[in-house]
Amino acid sequence: MKLLAVFLLFFSMMAKSSGDQRVVLLQRFNCCPSGWTPINGRCFRYVAKPMAWIDAEKNCLSMGANLASVHNMQEYHQVQALITAASRGSGLTWLGGSDAQKDRTWLWSDGSPMLYKNWCKGEPNNWKGRQPCLQMNFSGKRKYHNLGCSGPKPSVCAKKL
Repeated sequence: MKLLAVFLLFFSMMAKSSGDQRVVLLQRFNCCPSGWTPINGRCFRYVAKPMAWIDAEKNCLSMGANLASVHNMQEYHQVQALITAASRGSGLTWLGGSDAQKDRTWLWSDGSPMLYKNWCKGEPNNWKGRQPCLQMNFSGKRKYHNLGCSGPKPSVCAKKL
């Protein structure tokens, strides 16, 4: 890892052009900023501080990210592993899914389509019409669950390389 860092530093110093090309160089090597973990071409970060869903999204935005979207089972398990490694557990955690704009139309806050759905049985149920936010690691099955957005939880942010 140190050799890769030296290599990147050397070539970034040697670049005679704009900083944009340095970003491209970093992208080619799948490097994420410090504190972020690469998963499937994006950088993910576990945020341990419990926040309401909207505050967690604003926190991610402040880091150039969104609450994480998950696109397949492998990615879901990698995000779970990230949470477990960072928190020494696999507790309830906010992701970027929401149907706040239209009931039962689930969208990711990063604008990507919600194609992979890992809902617990009977979910999303939108109990009493007040459950527009998505948490992961619910129940013994560790799946998606919808609920109200105000309860403070840790979160996972994701951004492109």
